[in-house]
Amino acid sequence: MILPGATLGMLGGGQLGRMFVSAAHEMGYQVMVLDPDKGSPAGKIADQHLCHAYHDHAALDILAKNCVAISTEFENIPLSTVQYLEQKTIVRPGSQAIAIAQNRIEEKNFLRQHNIPLADYLPVVQQQDLRTAEGFVTQPAILKVARLGYDGKGQAIVENSNQLHEVYQNLGKVDCVLERKLDLQTEISVILSRSHNGDCQLFPVAENHHKNGILNYTIVPATTPRDINQQARDIAINIAQNLNYCGVMAVEFFVTQDNQLLVNEIAPRPHNSGHYTIDACISSQFEQQVRMLCGLPAAKTDLRQAVVMQNLLGDIWFQADNKQPHWQYLLQESNAKLHLYAKDSARPGRKMGHYCLLGEAPKSLLKQSTKINQLLNG
Repeated sequence: MILPGATLGMLGGGQLGRMFVSAAHEMGYQVMVLDPDKGSPAGKIADQHLCHAYHDHAALDILAKNCVAISTEFENIPLSTVQYLEQKTIVRPGSQAIAIAQNRIEEKNFLRQHNIPLADYLPVVQQQDLRTAEGFVTQPAILKVARLGYDGKGQAIVENSNQLHEVYQNLGKVDCVLERKLDLQTEISVILSRSHNGDCQLFPVAENHHKNGILNYTIVPATTPRDINQQARDIAINIAQNLNYCGVMAVEFFVTQDNQLLVNEIAPRPHNSGHYTIDACISSQFEQQVRMLCGLPAAKTDLRQAVVMQNLLGDIWFQADNKQPHWQYLLQESNAKLHLYAKDSARPGRKMGHYCLLGEAPKSLLKQSTKINQLLNG
């Protein structure tokens, strides 16, 4: 076990890294963050912020020398960086899992290899693949870049085969995945932790609602049927075991209109849909991340109250008449918990924070959240 007093490393300085630093500090650890952004949210509260590029070997040597173990806050860290650090210290999750999760083609091939249900797909890695893809688009599909796509970025709907070449060109002619467009009932996610010796602990299943490709709000407990939720939990464990994963991982699922459960994506890190765990569960996904990194037993993950987690995007800073949301309407609610990420500037679509509403009935919490959102905008 790595005990309090030790220094931990974090690759990435965004809001997920910031919440990891907070959890680590509460448990008595120090944290060194590597992120090239001078204003990174995690860097602002870390014990030390290495403001260098991820491929800067001198900075990586400092990180490895001072940190007993290192984790990541997003999957698009250069793979060579993770592999370099693995030779010098503990890195969790490891490069093998990250390599699969940061490439949609590798990820889907992995899922198919292990007979895990997912939507029909076709890799598009060169111009000639488009000819095969034309026959695939007999109904609307979605073309997604294989790397670096997130929050609806790097993807576009293809209504018919005639649009395919144009959309591929607009996405930069990079490696892509073409997926069937599904008729969805809802989307859910499972956040789990897996220790280095294979023990898994799962948080309650979250029901997720998106707007413009970005998570809008999460409801827990999910309103999906119990058998669907149990199936999602079983699949998430199966994925983690087959990846030989160590750390916190999120698995996103589609639930179709005919109650099919299909894996959408794997995130080898804490996840936006798991932010509710900070306020609504006995432990948070970030405490679990610290525990898994340090070889500690997992904490309990029981839900203490029903919760609605609402993302706060930069849009509301511009919609508010005084360029600042009307926080009083949120903070006057005794069951509300506000979390802001200390980002230097707001812009439309940028995640600036979130809030949670705690209570007994998800429907009433959702109604309360809708009213608060209207008031925040003024």
